[in-house]
Amino acid sequence: MLARVWSASIVGIDAVKVGVEVDVSGGLPGIIVLGLPDSAVQESKERVKATLKNAGFAFPMRKIVINLTPADLRKEGPCFDLPISVGVLAASEQVSVELLGDYLFLGEVSLDGSLRPVAGVLPIAAAAHKMGITGLVVPADNAQEACLVEGLAVYAFKNLTDVADFLNYPRRYKPEQLDNTVEMLHATSLHGADLQDVKAQAHGRRALEIAAAGGHNLIFVGPPGSGKTMLARRLPSILPPLSFAEALEVTRIHSVAGLLKNRGSLVCDRPFRSPHHSASGPSLVGGGTFPRPGEISLAHLGVLFLDELTEFKRDVLEFLRQPLEDGFVTISRTKQSVMFPAQFTLVASTNPCPCGYYGDTIQQCTCSPRQREQYWAKLSGPLMDRIDLQVAVNRLKPEEITQQPTGESSATVRERVQQARDRAFQRFENEPNLRCNAQMQSRHLQKWCKLDDTSRNLLEGAIRKLGLSARASDRILKVARTIADLAGDENLQAHHVAEAIQYRTIDRMQ
Repeated sequence: MLARVWSASIVGIDAVKVGVEVDVSGGLPGIIVLGLPDSAVQESKERVKATLKNAGFAFPMRKIVINLTPADLRKEGPCFDLPISVGVLAASEQVSVELLGDYLFLGEVSLDGSLRPVAGVLPIAAAAHKMGITGLVVPADNAQEACLVEGLAVYAFKNLTDVADFLNYPRRYKPEQLDNTVEMLHATSLHGADLQDVKAQAHGRRALEIAAAGGHNLIFVGPPGSGKTMLARRLPSILPPLSFAEALEVTRIHSVAGLLKNRGSLVCDRPFRSPHHSASGPSLVGGGTFPRPGEISLAHLGVLFLDELTEFKRDVLEFLRQPLEDGFVTISRTKQSVMFPAQFTLVASTNPCPCGYYGDTIQQCTCSPRQREQYWAKLSGPLMDRIDLQVAVNRLKPEEITQQPTGESSATVRERVQQARDRAFQRFENEPNLRCNAQMQSRHLQKWCKLDDTSRNLLEGAIRKLGLSARASDRILKVARTIADLAGDENLQAHHVAEAIQYRTIDRMQ
């Protein structure tokens, strides 16, 4: 007998409907899997065989052919265990086939018949809803993730026996209900770090606030122990909370990456990713034979923190240039090309030289000019052009080290950041693809960043003196627009532009 069960496969961060056809016929006993299965799918035939026996079902000792359609799409991962098991049961007439055409099945099976969670359930659920699928059958641990898609009946089970009982007696079961996502979003943490812990460093705190309000990229340069990393790690605490739509975007990427199995249903905090400086280019931007999202996509709508920036390989850092400009990355392979979103705020920190003390007022630098030149040569001009805020962080004075922190808390700064973002949101009301000032293009600058004569003269003087490119001058305007939003000003003024210019003074430090 022939049975067809619907499942799905992930391509990039999207899902493709996959048909699992199971034919049980006469011939020598054996299982054949067709349709470009990877090793995990090939191994599923042995898992399914043992699972069905241990769960109390009769495994047909006949020839079983399993065909995964479309045949030219590679199938990978253990998510096909459950649809194959259901297909074998339906083809051997142990469960009813009435619901198979309306439901999509996902899940990994254990040898004792229990169901284990799989990655990519959220994008698959979204795709299933668009395909007209009535419901989704998933492991219990994937229930809340699948319920995020409205209009789709989600049935979650802990073992294969319950799935079979559902197919035979569907009226006994009710679909899962979604938890209160509003409460989940309001319960976001501040990552355990508060800006109030930072002593002094008013200039760095101000740059951090501007970066949060406008989504600007930021680099801290200073000697060891000056507080660069401490400042950078507190940026998530002053960012505005994710909206529900943004949380879905982030959750979708983390679901494909397999990071939601033990994290609940929804990613409510803005991502903060901090890869080590030994990271490779593909691990940073994504890749592999069958592409998966990298660190920049996992940091989507959040923060990518690169500590000790000059310790990263130059060719790895150059991978960041296109995503920083476009907000997405396209991974091309011979068989497929996929696009991953990558709208992140880059925050970096570095020492001013190999020994770390160039320009320090207390400890003398031991590096030669040639060593400093080679040290900064790892950061290309085009990359530094894309970093809006370049801040020198000085060593704390003895009296500043011993005093108690007196700065504002993250909650207070976060309120100002939210107000500035609200002003930008109102301005971008008719620009659905804009979320913050850092994403503005040239036409937006002409509309919302008009300069008076004084401001124009300031900017022209900075371009001549610092040798700034057209891109760097545009980024000065974006930062000035954010400074004006923080001040509640509608139009750019000379002091906004002047403050923005001071954050471009470390383009090429030697």
